Amino acid sequence: MQFLFIRAMKAHLIFILIGMFLITTSCEDDDHEHDEEHTDADGFVLEDENGSEVYREFEGAIEGSVSLSVGDTLELSVHFLDHDGNEIEHEEDELVVSENDANIAIVEVEEHEEDEEEHHGAGLHVIGVSAGSTNFKLQLMHDGHADYTSTNNVPVVVN
Repeated sequence: MQFLFIRAMKAHLIFILIGMFLITTSCEDDDHEHDEEHTDADGFVLEDENGSEVYREFEGAIEGSVSLSVGDTLELSVHFLDHDGNEIEHEEDELVVSENDANIAIVEVEEHEEDEEEHHGAGLHVIGVSAGSTNFKLQLMHDGHADYTSTNNVPVVVN
């Protein structure tokens, strides 16, 4: 009887060990692939054509706002930040803007030509339509899902 109990324990122990091995190795592979394919951003910066920082969102904290006059077009470059606040290089990701009132300001993603050599991050065009204020949400999309979504909507003031 004691022999049967020990034999049954060995089978359960082997089953548990195999299960733990499979779970451990599958999690390691998933983390490795995640790091290679996705942008792990903790914020972003919007800079004007002169390289001056207009707006910053980092770990939920915000500084600045986008302001322009009716009829003006503001060109902004978007730079995503890592957990230390340093710029992250990202490729083949799509920038998406949403939730803005196009009656006050049109916010559109700048299209880049295939042969452009100097491409330092994504770009936005903000066009002042009428006086007022609005805002927009910024997302960095990858393979049909957002790798990053702004935690706050970016404020836009049109004078």
